Amino acid sequence: MAAAQSLASATPLQPSTLHGTPYHAATVTRAFQVALERARLPRSRFHDLRHAAATFLLAEGMTLEDVKNLLGHSSITLTSNTYGHVLEQRQREVARAMDAVLGG
Repeated sequence: MAAAQSLASATPLQPSTLHGTPYHAATVTRAFQVALERARLPRSRFHDLRHAAATFLLAEGMTLEDVKNLLGHSSITLTSNTYGHVLEQRQREVARAMDAVLGG
C-alpha cells in the first residue's frame, strides 16, 4: 500500500484506481468516449481537453508562463509555438478596445 500511496502522491493530476495505480490510457479514453456519447457531443480525443483548457486560460488573460507551468512544458517556446494564435487574437481585441477608447 505504501508504494501505491507514493505513486498517487507523486502524480496528483494523473487519474488513478482505488489502489493508487494509474489507469491504463485505453480505459480513460473509453470512459471519455462514453461520456461524450451520453452528452451527445462529437467524438474527440481526451488529450484535446488539455488544448482546450490552455486555449481558454490564455483567452481569459493568463500568461504564457502560467500555461507553460500548468502544462509542464519544458520551455516557453513550446507553449508559444502551440498557443501563440490565441495571443494574436487577444492582441487584436486589445487593439480594437484601444481604438474605441481613443475614438477611432
